[in-house]
Amino acid sequence: MELKICVLPGDGIGPEVVREGIKVLQAISKKYGHKLILEEALIGGAALDKEADPLPEDTVFKCKDSQAVLLGAVGGPKWDNLPRNLRPESGLLGIRKKLDLFANIRPVKLLPALQQASVLRQDIVAKGIDLVVIRELTSGIYFGEPKGIFEEKGEKIGLNTMRYTEKEVQRVARLAFETALRRKKKVTSVDKANVLEVSQLWRDVVCEVAKEYPEVELEHLYVDNAAMQLVARPYSFDVIVTSNLFGDILSDEAGVITGSLGTLPSASLNEQKLGLYEPIHGSAPDIAGKDIANPIATILSVAMLLEYSFGLKEEANAIEQAVEKTLGFGYRTLDIFREGQKKVTCSQMGDFIAMQV
Repeated sequence: MELKICVLPGDGIGPEVVREGIKVLQAISKKYGHKLILEEALIGGAALDKEADPLPEDTVFKCKDSQAVLLGAVGGPKWDNLPRNLRPESGLLGIRKKLDLFANIRPVKLLPALQQASVLRQDIVAKGIDLVVIRELTSGIYFGEPKGIFEEKGEKIGLNTMRYTEKEVQRVARLAFETALRRKKKVTSVDKANVLEVSQLWRDVVCEVAKEYPEVELEHLYVDNAAMQLVARPYSFDVIVTSNLFGDILSDEAGVITGSLGTLPSASLNEQKLGLYEPIHGSAPDIAGKDIANPIATILSVAMLLEYSFGLKEEANAIEQAVEKTLGFGYRTLDIFREGQKKVTCSQMGDFIAMQV
């Protein structure tokens, strides 16, 4: 198969972890006889430095002309004092909107070799952590209008609007139920329907969609309770579906309970299955260029890319197994290293995983 992928290395440790993801992608393509076509483009701070734009039109074109997009990370203190519309993060929000990437899928799975790294009590961890957070990505409070900072009666006010249409909720809810059908057949919808009208609509629409999937159990939780239950009983969740703001927070919380954000991948999809794949961690500028970042999240994002955008489940499984084998041999980057294990660099971890595919 021909695999046409746009590569956005981004900022900070982004280029380092993407390099290792490509290394594993090349190894898997060689093993299974696929032809790789990689096209690199700029986004975030790197694009600002060269093009004075966090999302150049050329980048949007290259992404739309590809079958999948692999992203490293964006942002860093170097650009924090720029106007909001010129910060690196606006490039990320922009590409999500331009590609209509309406849903972000974050698998949260505690790998057996990393069980001791979890911040949770071991009796909780022993019951297993294997869930998926599906976050609506192109609407809600991050995109709703009106928004801005205004002056009213001599005083500044900040305004953002949390807005959802019925169709926007329907499509992300259907994705959640379809995902649950392939897993443990349970969906937890997270909202704040006790105080927010937009959440009341969210809950009503999710309940309607649920009627199409009678074999899937539906549970509703308020977002504050969901945050608590993720720590108290993470083993009870299967698929969590929620809005943009709540999903932003809960998916990071869910990531931490596995021990390191450096091991968790994500996929952002549109309705045509064009996907943008990225690790859930940030650009970590404090360790950029030191070859100590953990590339596992990016490598597992490559596995998701092969499965979701190309339907290559066997190849995706081969990458996941290679990661587990490598961890089983005791190799660890600094963020997950413990005494008695084998500390390796970012590039060495990529080498070891590539050798196992």
